[in-house]
Amino acid sequence: MIKESLIRFDWAAKRLLRQKANFVVLEGFLSTLLNEKIKIVRMLESEANKENPNDKFNRVDMLAENSRGELVIIEVQNNRELDYFHRILYGTSKAITEYIVEGELFRKVRKIFSISIVYFDLGQGNDYVYHGRTEFKGMHCNDVLRLSASQQKQFMYQEVGDLFPEYYILRVEEFNQKAVTQLDEWISFLKTNKIPENATAPGLAEARERLKRDKMSKDELRAYETHLEALRYQKSVISTGLIEGREEGLKEGFQEGREKGLQEGLQEGLQEGLKEGREEGLQEGLKEGLERGEAIGEEKKALNIALKMLQNGVPIEGICEYTGLSYQQVEALKVSPRQPL
Repeated sequence: MIKESLIRFDWAAKRLLRQKANFVVLEGFLSTLLNEKIKIVRMLESEANKENPNDKFNRVDMLAENSRGELVIIEVQNNRELDYFHRILYGTSKAITEYIVEGELFRKVRKIFSISIVYFDLGQGNDYVYHGRTEFKGMHCNDVLRLSASQQKQFMYQEVGDLFPEYYILRVEEFNQKAVTQLDEWISFLKTNKIPENATAPGLAEARERLKRDKMSKDELRAYETHLEALRYQKSVISTGLIEGREEGLKEGFQEGREKGLQEGLQEGLQEGLKEGREEGLQEGLKEGLERGEAIGEEKKALNIALKMLQNGVPIEGICEYTGLSYQQVEALKVSPRQPL
C-alpha cells in the first residue's frame, strides 16, 4: 500500500534536494550515506531526467556533480518494478556515456554513485541499506587487484574496483527501529517525514527549517496540501483494489488449478493430479490476484490524484509530472470529470 510518508518525501525531495540554495541538505544526506565529506558543485540535466517516450526505462530524480567530478544519481521510487535492478544498471551506464565527449580518452570516464530510495519490497534481505560495488579478486591467491602506483596518483583511488560505479539501495519501508546512527536518522526521516529536535545527522537541521509551512511559497504550500488531501482517497482506493484483486485471483486460480489437475491426473493418476492442480492453482491465483489488485489500485490512485489536483487548479503539466499520467488522460478528466472513487 502506498503510504503517506513516501508521498510527502517524494514531494519534499524535489523541493529540498534539487535547489542550489539547498545543497547543504543534499550534501548532508550524501556525506552521511557515503561516510565522507561530500561537496556538491552543481545539478546536471541528463537525458535521463527528461520526458523521453523512447527511453522510459531510465528516469532519475536528481543527477549531481561533486567537487571531485564524480556523478551522483538519486532516484525515489514508489511503484513496484520487478526489473528495477536492471533499471539501476542501465541508469549508471547511460550516465557514463552521456558525460564523456566523443573522442576523449577513457580516463575521462567518471565515477558514478547510484542511490535508490525505494518504498517497496525490493529483493530479499533483512537489512534496510545495501551497498554494492565491483571487486576484482584473485581466483588462486584471493587477493584484491589494486591500481599501480602511477594509476593511484592519477586517479586518486586505490583499488581497480574504485573506478567502477557504486550502488546504494535504501529499502525505507524495512526500517522499523529506533534511530541509533546518523544514517538511521536520515532513513527515519525518509520514512516518516519527521525530524526530531535532537537529530544530529548533517543536513537534517536545515531540512527541518525548509519544511516548515511558513517557509513555503504559496504555490509550494498548495501543492503540498493537495498531496495530503489526495492521500485520503488513495488509501481507500488502493485497499479496495487489492482486496477485490485477491478475491478474483483466488477464485480463478482454484478453477484453473482443478482443470490442470484433472488433465495431469489422466496421465499420472487422478488423485495426484487433483492435489498438484489445487496447489499450483492456489499459488497462481494468489500471484495473479496481487498483481491485478495492485494494477487496479495504482490506476485508480493516479486518476483520483489527477482529479483532485484539477479541482485545486494545478496545471495539467504539473499533474502529469506528479501522477505519471499522459497529457491526454488528464485532459479527458478535465473535459469529463468523475467523482473520486
